[in-house]
Amino acid sequence: MSSSPILIVPGEKKSIFFEIFFKSLRLKSISSPLVLICDKKSLDREKKKYKFKKYILEEIKLNQISYKKFYKKKIYVINVKYLSSNSYIHKCFQVAFKMIKKGFTNKLINGPINKTKTLNKKYLGVTEFVAKNFKQDKFAMLIYNKKLSVSPITTHLPLKLVAKKITKKIIKEKIIVINDFYKNILGVKPKIAVLGLNPHCESILKFNEDDKIIRPVIKFFKNKINIKGPFPADTIFQKKNRKKFDIIIGMYHDQVLTPIKTIFEYDAINITIGLPFLRVTPDHGPNEKMFGKNVSNPISLIKCLEFLDKR
Repeated sequence: MSSSPILIVPGEKKSIFFEIFFKSLRLKSISSPLVLICDKKSLDREKKKYKFKKYILEEIKLNQISYKKFYKKKIYVINVKYLSSNSYIHKCFQVAFKMIKKGFTNKLINGPINKTKTLNKKYLGVTEFVAKNFKQDKFAMLIYNKKLSVSPITTHLPLKLVAKKITKKIIKEKIIVINDFYKNILGVKPKIAVLGLNPHCESILKFNEDDKIIRPVIKFFKNKINIKGPFPADTIFQKKNRKKFDIIIGMYHDQVLTPIKTIFEYDAINITIGLPFLRVTPDHGPNEKMFGKNVSNPISLIKCLEFLDKR
């Protein structure tokens, strides 16, 4: 075996995942063995529909894992029968988590998940769901592209709640997790920009979060981490500004995800950093409206596979 296997939880049954998965493997050769955790009948049906013959499929049992030899150019399948959407996806994840905790591999890709239905509003998103299952309270969402990445301090939080969650403690924790990931996993000392919360980093209120919370945190890291800010969000993504940094940290989800998706479109991946393993996912949703149409762009999943294949 050339490298650790990549575990793959395809996610929603009615999504574009298998379409982009088969497209990815046609376009890109992956050295790491691939282990799908899904309903095998659905996989066989999708494989036939998309006329995919490049890899051989082999079903394996969980009790075979400890002594099984894995080879590239094969897709291994752990069969989880589909009963209902919620229970099915949770069971697939639990199988993957069990394998990671037992040391089988440190690589996981999950396909797009319908957060509202599958997580039943118990978690803000899959980032928090995965972190909770590994008892990690210091983690971050990183939308990664080699040229420029972004990370929101708060994730899928309603805007009216964001200001209450912006604290010195949480910003410090996120900065440390991000800086450590770049240094230890990517081998890079990152240049970090931090955005303000308010338009132009100004406020008509007596309490301005940019001055009272964000600026002191940046000052705290002076001479420790290469970090600057707070910057106004409306100008930092201009080409002459963004090229100065490896990563831009924003205070809320759309403040940084909207511009990064405008710049790179599908050429980025979502990484949960701060976990004891590497969990990545394509930077888009299930896209149920495109299900079965065979027109979806696989670039984000290709980038996921490439990222894990190198590690």
